[in-house]
Amino acid sequence: MASASTTAAAIIDAEAIHRALEQGRSPDAAQVREILARGRQLGGLEAGEVAALAGISDPELLGELFESARQVKQAIYGRRLVIFAPLYVSNLCANECAYCAFRARNTGMRRRALTRGEIARETLELVRRGHKRVLLVAGESYPREGFRYVLDAIATVYATREGRGEIRRINVNVAPLSVEEFRDLKAAGIGTYQLFQETYHRETYARVHLAGPKRDYDWRVTAMDRAMQAGIDDVGVGVLFGLFDWRFEVLALMQHAAWLERAYGTGPHTISVPRLEPAAGSDLAAQPPFPVSDVDFRKIVAILRLAVPYTGIIMSTRETPNIRRETFSLGVSQISAGSRTSPGGYAEGESESGSDECGQFSLGDHRPLDEVVRSIAELGYIPSFCTACYRLGRTGRDFMDLARPGEIRHHCDPNALATFLEYLEDYASPATRAAGLALIDRLMSEMEPQGRQIAERLLAAVRAGQRDVFV
Repeated sequence: MASASTTAAAIIDAEAIHRALEQGRSPDAAQVREILARGRQLGGLEAGEVAALAGISDPELLGELFESARQVKQAIYGRRLVIFAPLYVSNLCANECAYCAFRARNTGMRRRALTRGEIARETLELVRRGHKRVLLVAGESYPREGFRYVLDAIATVYATREGRGEIRRINVNVAPLSVEEFRDLKAAGIGTYQLFQETYHRETYARVHLAGPKRDYDWRVTAMDRAMQAGIDDVGVGVLFGLFDWRFEVLALMQHAAWLERAYGTGPHTISVPRLEPAAGSDLAAQPPFPVSDVDFRKIVAILRLAVPYTGIIMSTRETPNIRRETFSLGVSQISAGSRTSPGGYAEGESESGSDECGQFSLGDHRPLDEVVRSIAELGYIPSFCTACYRLGRTGRDFMDLARPGEIRHHCDPNALATFLEYLEDYASPATRAAGLALIDRLMSEMEPQGRQIAERLLAAVRAGQRDVFV
């Protein structure tokens, strides 16, 4: 285990990244195909191999990269897509981040921290739409009760129920904490602690974080170490693509993942891949310093899927429906749906123009959850609301011990189908219900006998009125 004095320099080696990128420029076709073959063996890739894939420009090789990623995605995750919604409880912030609408000096932003009653109202809106898991988000400043505000918010969400509806798992994205605070967060019953570095390039980090506690690059990079030391073994990392060269950022993500694996025995549970989108009051967000094209964005997803095959990849509603659909097969395993990025956004809705005017950033996908679920089902994917692993302690190394030999699919496929049927029976529109039931019938006919037997038992329980059944 790493010591409490771990520094960012022990985790991120920028010089090594630059060397790898230089060596990976213009890889020859034979080298690329060898790397892709290794990637398809589900063992992950080394930094030099990732750098070589990042250097692909030939359309034929790019197609082979995408096909390799599809094979790995199918082998590990099958047709499952986990669905969640962000729940913003506060946009109070002491930081001056040049790309963010919540930045402290953005005087045009209406500031608020939801009361416990307002948090319960937001939760009810999500429950009534069919959500089972949320990502709780707070600006990096709290009301007078301090960090206790986040703990109280978590308790409120878990306590809010209506009929058969409830939030079964809360992931959390809040400012970096001390070890003691992370222990309190774990005791509150969270799933994954998620935090984005935004950019691993130290000089760029200093340029875009102008004031506030977030200026401390080292404190942010080492947050996952403190979380692990506090017993939170599922953590999620990510960068904001567009602030610096995406190739550097991907290799830095690999370094961070490798560090966590060496120091704590398990890498990140998820990696998020947001692209910089316009944000109110931010010129930088409107004109990213290092814009990422749609082709390069698909490359990012495909490379990550080969490099860290058992790590979940999260796609938010920053992206358009079309881009989201294209990345499902390339490696994305979790998506947000029906999102709002402002406190109170679910209960109070969007403006007449269809925009979330007090949101943290602009959305690319404004579709409601039901429409997203129907679209996913029509594509042949299983919209999964499963939270079983967190209730059964299948987290961190225990999850990976099941995932790597492929055993986790015996749990995940039946559980996903059961939670999908719950949604169809309790919340879906008639059109979505018809599409979903047809998909379930088709997938059941294609399942191997062991999985089909388990799934039939769970589906029968749901049809009989039981809820939250899982293996």
